[in-house]
Amino acid sequence: MYGGGFIFEENTTKKTVVEQHDDPELLALFEAKIDRGEKIEPHDWMPTEYRRQLLRMIEQHAHSEIIGALPEGTWITRSPTLKRKLALIAKVQDEVGHGQLLYAAAETLGKPREQMMNDLLTGKSKYSNVFNYPAKTWADIAVIGFLIDGAAIVNQLANAKGSYGPYARALKRICVEESFHLKQGHEAFVYLATGTPKQREMLQDAMNRWYRPIIHFFGPPDVQSQHTDKLMRWKVKMASNDDMRNQFLDQYIPKIREVGITLPDPNLRKNPETGVWEFSDPDWDEFYRVIKGNGPCNAERLAVRLWAEEAGRWVKDALLKPSEKYVVPLA
Repeated sequence: MYGGGFIFEENTTKKTVVEQHDDPELLALFEAKIDRGEKIEPHDWMPTEYRRQLLRMIEQHAHSEIIGALPEGTWITRSPTLKRKLALIAKVQDEVGHGQLLYAAAETLGKPREQMMNDLLTGKSKYSNVFNYPAKTWADIAVIGFLIDGAAIVNQLANAKGSYGPYARALKRICVEESFHLKQGHEAFVYLATGTPKQREMLQDAMNRWYRPIIHFFGPPDVQSQHTDKLMRWKVKMASNDDMRNQFLDQYIPKIREVGITLPDPNLRKNPETGVWEFSDPDWDEFYRVIKGNGPCNAERLAVRLWAEEAGRWVKDALLKPSEKYVVPLA
């Protein structure tokens, strides 16, 4: 028995998963533990749906960290100064490290890392929509570092208070490093916004292109989102999509406007009565097209990741399957 939600049966070639029905008494004890503010740990009993949704969330987050390093990684060699290059190298290294932390957390739910990677490469598993858009100029890197990372921090700070111990602990460490990324992005964003007319024009163009993917970042409106109430009841999610989006807009719209950059939405405004930001229809059809693999850079991102997997396979083989000629005999 692995934790209660699933049974993993060893097979000579693979692990099979047998779904269990949730015991009402165990479910009541599980929910009482969450209500007391205690963490759920890998070998605790957990509902099948809790395990499934949590695994989906952590796995997608891990994939997003790995794929998210790709658009920024292409700008390491093209960074405008040595200072920018060093900061970007450090950031990309952090993102890959975050992916490793999250894969480790996901593995505690019973899914092998190799299977997670295979599901990513075949398109079965998803990652954040924003990483399927091109980074055309250096200003895109500033927008990603300031606003995409800012949006990620809103999400991660909330979920760091969630009920699953390994994920919450990983997020606390990740958020510390993301604060560095945010400062790097904000400094680059302000530098361009207060620079030459050409630099401001480049930043405004990047802002125009990234505005809609940023609105999409937190996912569809709550009315379209499935299982939100149950996931929040179990503290898998600590805030709804709309609440996190509104919190982000509250924090960052004033900062963008402060440096004179405009947003390409004449209807963007904060309702003074409700305190909720209102905006034009962000075209959720586009969001679903990108998530399903039909975005501008979906194929490119997975092709690069597949190349990296194949080109680096010799390292994995050397570590896991050392050649007999390198084995020192015991006698």
